[in-house]
Amino acid sequence: MATWLITGCSSGLGRTLAEAARDAGHQVVATARDRATLDDLAGDRVLTLTLDVTDPAQIEAAVAEAETAFGGVDVLVNNAGYGYRAAVEEGADDDVRRLFDTHFYGSVALIKAVLPGMRSRRSGAIVNLSSIGATMTPVGSGYYAAVKAAVEGMSGSLRGELAPLGISVTVVEPGVFATDFAGRSLTQSATVIDDYAGTAGTRRIENVVKKPAPGDPVKAAAAILRAVEADEPPAFLLLGSDALDTYRAVMRARLDEVDRWEDLSRSTDFS
Repeated sequence: MATWLITGCSSGLGRTLAEAARDAGHQVVATARDRATLDDLAGDRVLTLTLDVTDPAQIEAAVAEAETAFGGVDVLVNNAGYGYRAAVEEGADDDVRRLFDTHFYGSVALIKAVLPGMRSRRSGAIVNLSSIGATMTPVGSGYYAAVKAAVEGMSGSLRGELAPLGISVTVVEPGVFATDFAGRSLTQSATVIDDYAGTAGTRRIENVVKKPAPGDPVKAAAAILRAVEADEPPAFLLLGSDALDTYRAVMRARLDEVDRWEDLSRSTDFS
């Protein structure tokens, strides 16, 4: 039995993962900005807490309560977040900073809060939720792709730093799942520039044609549990056939371009 601290449990993958970890016999610290949304999760092995990941005091208090209740955090899942759509030129500075405060700085703050305990025990697992958007960088989602790319870059270095201490780090890139991510959890810029109507504008909330999501969040949660509990947890995990197919297509196209420009790349070496 391990203790999982999961952020963003009010709905979506966070909620499903909290339920899956509980049902698998683990202790769960389920958090959300509105604790009332977690009332039905509370129980002997589930501690529900209010946590806004942009608030350092709440982060410190949540980790302290987890340690008091269950003795420490064995698995941290940085899941809290939301989508943001805008052409790069349309993005408001305050909106972008808030996005990074939530996805990147919030994740880093939680990692720093749980690491002293994990290091002392020489064990633990950190799971950072990214998105296939970080790889495919779709128009209209430049800032969201950027913040998830930042999470991935940080996670790669963190994995190397923590591996000798018995702590794993896994980045998860989901595709499209049947959650509320494209609904309540999606925001966009107030500014609209007509010149981007045919690119970023096609992805604005009012213009998107909703299609059935191929991904099952229950199966996604089970996959994350399986990855964390593996003898060697993966550094990088794609979830969903759509994510897998898109990732391979992007990597092939990128490698093809690298090959086309190989001579120019090599030409910059000293002769």
